[in-house]
Amino acid sequence: MIKKTTKMSTDNNLVLIVEDDEPILKILTDKLTREGVRVQQARDGKEGLKKSIKFHPKLILLDILMPGMDGMEMLRRLRKDKWGKNAQVIVLTNLSYEVKEEEALKEGVTEYWVKSDWKIDDIAKEVKKKIKK
Repeated sequence: MIKKTTKMSTDNNLVLIVEDDEPILKILTDKLTREGVRVQQARDGKEGLKKSIKFHPKLILLDILMPGMDGMEMLRRLRKDKWGKNAQVIVLTNLSYEVKEEEALKEGVTEYWVKSDWKIDDIAKEVKKKIKK
């Protein structure tokens, strides 16, 4: 059950990274932090959902394949929250299957990025652009 919150504002310089792969989580966190972005981390969908609702990040970078609650389930539950229904989410995953991409886009993700197609510097540059909007 999602605990509803009355706080509706978005933290304009906060990015939540929901990723279970520790090296990827560390690299993304370190790079974004060096670029002046505040970062919260979550290692699975359950923790990501709680932190999304609590902190209202400007942007969520969401992996799909994670233990426990996966990214798609987190996204579905996030969209049921008053704030979360419009949260800016970018799927950042190793899954390049069109079916998952289509499913994510139906849930209103901002973009769908396949990790192997991106360099860390490019991810940081795009994230900074997204949080400046």
